[in-house]
Amino acid sequence: MKSETVPSWLELLLTTQFFTTCANHILATRNECNLFCTECEAPPTAFCGYCRSCDHATHRVIQIRRSSYHDVVRVSEIEDILDISDVQTYIINSARVVYLNERRQQRSCRVSSCKAPSSSAHNCEICGRALLDPFRFCSLGCNFKAIKKDMNCDSAGSSTTIDKPSGNDENEEEPSRKRSARHRRKGIPQRAPFF
Repeated sequence: MKSETVPSWLELLLTTQFFTTCANHILATRNECNLFCTECEAPPTAFCGYCRSCDHATHRVIQIRRSSYHDVVRVSEIEDILDISDVQTYIINSARVVYLNERRQQRSCRVSSCKAPSSSAHNCEICGRALLDPFRFCSLGCNFKAIKKDMNCDSAGSSTTIDKPSGNDENEEEPSRKRSARHRRKGIPQRAPFF
C-alpha cells in the first residue's frame, strides 16, 4: 500500500473497537458491533446489523470477524478497495483473511521494543513477527505504521519509500538476528553426560 493510496477511513478502522454491544439495540439479539462503513466516518464507527439496515443500506460495509481474540477481515471484502499486497494473509474457517492490527509477541519478549527473533525467513518489518510467506507486514496496522513512518521520513527530507526496500538493509539486519538470543517456550532438552 503506497502512501498516496491510503484511504481516509483506514486509520479509523484500525482504531475502532469492535464486538461491543450496540447502544441503539441493547435488547435485540445479535446486537454485536462488528460492521464498519468505508463511506461514513461519523460515529459510531462500529455498528450492528440492525444499524446497517437503517443507516448504511446503500453504503460499502465490511464485516470484522474474530480469530483467537484478534480482529480480522476477509480478503474478499477488502482487496478491491485497499491494496493489501504486502500483508500476510491466513486461511481461517476456509476464508482468506488479514489481521487488522499487530498481535502481541509471546510472553518471553518482555521489552516493548523487542523484535521477536525467529528462525523464519520472513518477518514483519514493523513488529518482527515471523511470517509464513514472503510478505512485508503481519497486519494492516503494521503496514499503516510503515506508511506513516515513511511519510514522516519524506517530510524530513528523506527519499526512501516503503514500497522499494533496499537489499542492503536486509543484509545488515540478518546477522544481528542470528546473534541475538532466541526465546522459546520450550528449550532444547539437556541430557546428563554418560559416565
